[in-house]
Amino acid sequence: MSEERVLIESVGVKIEALVDRSGGHEAVVVTHPHPLYGGDMHNNVVESIVQAYRRKRYSTLRLNFRGVGGSEGHYDQGIGEQEDVAAALRYFSDMGKNSIDLAGYSFGAWVNALGLNGFTQAGRMIMVSPPVNFIDFSFFSKSPKLKLVVAGSKDDIAPASMIEEMLPGWNPDAIFEVIQGADHFYWGKTSELDAIIQGFLDPDG
Repeated sequence: MSEERVLIESVGVKIEALVDRSGGHEAVVVTHPHPLYGGDMHNNVVESIVQAYRRKRYSTLRLNFRGVGGSEGHYDQGIGEQEDVAAALRYFSDMGKNSIDLAGYSFGAWVNALGLNGFTQAGRMIMVSPPVNFIDFSFFSKSPKLKLVVAGSKDDIAPASMIEEMLPGWNPDAIFEVIQGADHFYWGKTSELDAIIQGFLDPDG
């Protein structure tokens, strides 16, 4: 099944999303990089995350945060964006999906981390290049839901060395993968990201 465009009711706005419902009870919600810097759900890294999950037969939902693309509203500094993620999670939960991952890239990883304690439907979270050298992550700690973090060795927005120092406070049991030669945008490196995520989803595959 291909992705279908849907509008999801968030708080005060309708959010545009692309949904593939063809998976079983397992699903993922994927969030995109910073809206003020051109980030949207068609970003190359977002698409790579979606494809990795689809290959493992997960249902997928990638959304445009409020004010982006066909979503109503305007940029809300991570506050309203948390409501958008919550709405996407409810969408899958109401559909009967009972195992929902939350995957975010860059700004999307930050938004997911901000709201994670309130995202009761999210069972696991993965972060790709959480922008620790650009946005404050000091609020984030002791999260057993965080299972995988991926970064590039040449990323100055999400430096692997900074993430490695912070990871024990986030979840010391989380897997940390560094893609050699990758910068924040993963040009030419999305196939390696795809392989890491598929390996995480199906370690025996």
